[in-house]
Amino acid sequence: MKILVTGCAGFIGMHVAHRLLEAGHEVVGIDNLNDYYDPALKHARLERLRPYAGFAFRKMDIADAAGVQALFREHAFPRVVHLAAQAGVRYSLENPHAYVDSNVTGFLNVLEGCRHHGCEHLVFASSSSVYGANRKLPFSEHDHTDHPVSLYAATKKANEMMAHTYSHLFGLPTTGLRFFTVYGPWGRPDMSAFLFTRAILEGRPIDVFNHGDMERDFTYVDDIVEGVVRVLEAIPVGDPQADMTRPDPARSTAPYRLYNIGNHQPVPLLQFIEILEQTLGRKAVRNLLPMQPGDVRATFADVDDLRSAVGFSPGTPLKEGIRRFCEWYRSYYRIEQ
Repeated sequence: MKILVTGCAGFIGMHVAHRLLEAGHEVVGIDNLNDYYDPALKHARLERLRPYAGFAFRKMDIADAAGVQALFREHAFPRVVHLAAQAGVRYSLENPHAYVDSNVTGFLNVLEGCRHHGCEHLVFASSSSVYGANRKLPFSEHDHTDHPVSLYAATKKANEMMAHTYSHLFGLPTTGLRFFTVYGPWGRPDMSAFLFTRAILEGRPIDVFNHGDMERDFTYVDDIVEGVVRVLEAIPVGDPQADMTRPDPARSTAPYRLYNIGNHQPVPLLQFIEILEQTLGRKAVRNLLPMQPGDVRATFADVDDLRSAVGFSPGTPLKEGIRRFCEWYRSYYRIEQ
């Protein structure tokens, strides 16, 4: 079928589009190719997709309401994978308007396109950041997420609520996926694996926040893609047994679902750094710093609902994932061992 992938030049978007093309689908990809990080990396990702006859690219900003609606009128996509967003927790403290423009207004434009042009299922990226100040681990979709600690998290929470509204009012099937600390080849330069690898290879110190007392549920990108592709075919239906006198965030009488996608094995940050050091064959110079505003100490995904719904949960070992990332990094930047 013909599938729209927004943010197709992004880290996860490129991998998802590639997987769908390999499976024989047509993919229309859109991306605004902004300069939040090096656009050359985004163009290089696109070059991996261009050889496929079933791939078409449009440079477009999802905040452009008229452009998005025209695209939906032209193609009437039966499936939409919405991954475009202004990413980054820390950047949201500096440029809040970019997050509302892209993550709220842009998402509304995608919802409107799906509503008016026969979309059968919208799968959209949420984030583990929505758990915010929650301290109960592991994080479950059935927990309430009412205490975000960054504007980025608040916009992702807003996406979930907006999607539920469209599912309730218009019967649009929507599924939100809460990604947990994604890493792997073609990753984002503002993420820890990329930042640390670059600094270690260049002999510069790495910034280690909260003095290293942090844990993350690092999730390899291929596992994220597998989850996205499986969920895309699992079109939600309303749950008539949902008890709205005792609301559960993960259950609804509307055709709406939420799933965590995480490795469900949180790793101490210092252990992550040690594995990187071993893989790169170099020691890191650690610059220990206090916790950054908007950060949380630990993330840990409960993936029971994902496993029950689509028969899959992430499981790539961290050492293997880091090895693949470091191989890609050396190859892409032409760095010899």
